[in-house]
Amino acid sequence: MSAVWNHFKLETEGCPTATCNICKLSVSRGGKDRAAFNTTNLIRHLKNKHPAQYSEFTAATQIKTWSQPTLEAMLKNKEKLPKDSDKAKNITTKIAEFIALDDQPLSVVSNVGFRCLMEHLEPRYELPSRSYFTDTALPSIHNKLRDHLLVMLSKVSAFGFTTDIWSSSLCPMSLISFTAQWINSSFNLQRATLNAQHFRGSHTAEHVKQAIEEMLNSWGIEKERVHVIVRDNAQNMKRAMEDLAVPSLGCVAHTLQLVVHEGLLSQRSVTDTMANARKITGHFKHSPLAYSRLEDIQISLKMTVKRLQQDVHVRWNSSLYMLQSILEQKPALSIYTADHNLPATLTSSQWTLMENTAEVLVPLEELTREVSKETATAADVIPAISALRRVLSREQTTDQGVRTMKRTLLEAVETRFAEVEKEPLYSIATLVDPRYKDRYFTKSDHLRFAKDSLIQEVMKMEENRVASKEPEAAEPVSKAPRQGAGSSLGSILDEILEERQPEAQSVSTTSADVQVRIYLSEQTIPRKSNPLDYWKTHATQFPSLAAVATKFLCAPCTSVDSERLFSAVSNILDENRNRLSPDKLEMLIFLKKNMHFIWEP
Repeated sequence: MSAVWNHFKLETEGCPTATCNICKLSVSRGGKDRAAFNTTNLIRHLKNKHPAQYSEFTAATQIKTWSQPTLEAMLKNKEKLPKDSDKAKNITTKIAEFIALDDQPLSVVSNVGFRCLMEHLEPRYELPSRSYFTDTALPSIHNKLRDHLLVMLSKVSAFGFTTDIWSSSLCPMSLISFTAQWINSSFNLQRATLNAQHFRGSHTAEHVKQAIEEMLNSWGIEKERVHVIVRDNAQNMKRAMEDLAVPSLGCVAHTLQLVVHEGLLSQRSVTDTMANARKITGHFKHSPLAYSRLEDIQISLKMTVKRLQQDVHVRWNSSLYMLQSILEQKPALSIYTADHNLPATLTSSQWTLMENTAEVLVPLEELTREVSKETATAADVIPAISALRRVLSREQTTDQGVRTMKRTLLEAVETRFAEVEKEPLYSIATLVDPRYKDRYFTKSDHLRFAKDSLIQEVMKMEENRVASKEPEAAEPVSKAPRQGAGSSLGSILDEILEERQPEAQSVSTTSADVQVRIYLSEQTIPRKSNPLDYWKTHATQFPSLAAVATKFLCAPCTSVDSERLFSAVSNILDENRNRLSPDKLEMLIFLKKNMHFIWEP
């Protein structure tokens, strides 16, 4: 309908005149027959009598006019985009990113469905061949990303690395990982995957040393900038780091695995119960009929339908999850055993033993999850081990039947983590973490050594500062409200923190001593806070101490980054792509893990 009718109305349908809404004058519609009706007179009336309304009408009727395209333009729209055009290159880049980020096979560009999709989205785009993506598009993004990382890494003064070796079960290929994390000038934790390099030959210490040295050199990272390399506890890895003359730490998660393994094997009744639990879960895993019967029972009891969880030998916490899943399904399993046979049955004492075993393992599982987080650092180790010692040393009503296991776990913790407070990489990191400071050390001589080591580090930073300023004495901050524990291990951490008050510091006039003394006298920040936010705020107050914090808080406490890397590798190197070359595999995993550094949506 024409916009002119906003200013006119009809008395009746088919009326030869229209009434002006403004002056109420009747205006002819151009004739008496419906076929002759038009709006010319109405528009002329607005123009002559009501200029303001006519302006509104013309503004409302300003429609973009479309001219019929020329034959030349139509033919041009049918032409394929030049391969060197910006649009074609951008589309090709996005397809290459899609391949890397979503673990797509390189053959996806040859698939009929994908080609049909691209033809529909942009008919003028000519999809390059698979070899173009393999040999040109992906390497181009890889080189761009690598150059970007080289510039970033050249500005970093201290790195924390992880490394591990992985062997594929699908093809004769081993990879050695090398991941890095550091704290930038904005006090943000950065993380990058540097290598997933083909590792040929035997896994000797000399061979590992050569591989890591080559990777460091390829990124232009001197040994002086290697703060620590976290590796597993194998002797070849330890010897390699010693020969390379770089600081290293064992993976805390791997050490906890060994602790729990010792504890579970220490008590015959526990191992027998675990064996029966494995038989039961294995029965339902391998028998669809048995599982369907159990599912029917779960539905009849109005329980959530869940499968029993099978444990994995290399992941101790999966044993806990298996026990918890069986305990959760105890009503359903009891009904099932009344009508059907199982390869093993659990006595009432074994049910109780399972409950008590799970109760003992829960703090260890919580600790494993905490140290395996991406944000976990070497500073988390001493407080966590102190809390774990206290949990295992306490007598509980649920200790019946598991006292030997609990005692063995405590002994294993004492043995395997005996030197943790003496290790400067741990102790200094704990001191410069404002959530912990000096509150979690169990021995005074260890704390004294840690403080002396911290002061020495601060003095080194003072010497390296081009323009150092004497920090002003700061007012102690008010006590921050404690957050709820929310967990058994967390409640112990808060308990220890409340017991330990800041120790009296000796009076000293050196800048390093002043910074350390004032910093340690302040109240700790809440445990859920980010320690880097604290240092970002207090960098001007404690300049050299903040520099030490950026060095020591970049250290991871586990090699989980490398394990996550290998999990990503297994998504790429699968049964359908088991002939992928090591170089192409490393290129794809490098892009997948680091694309966020240059990502342009």
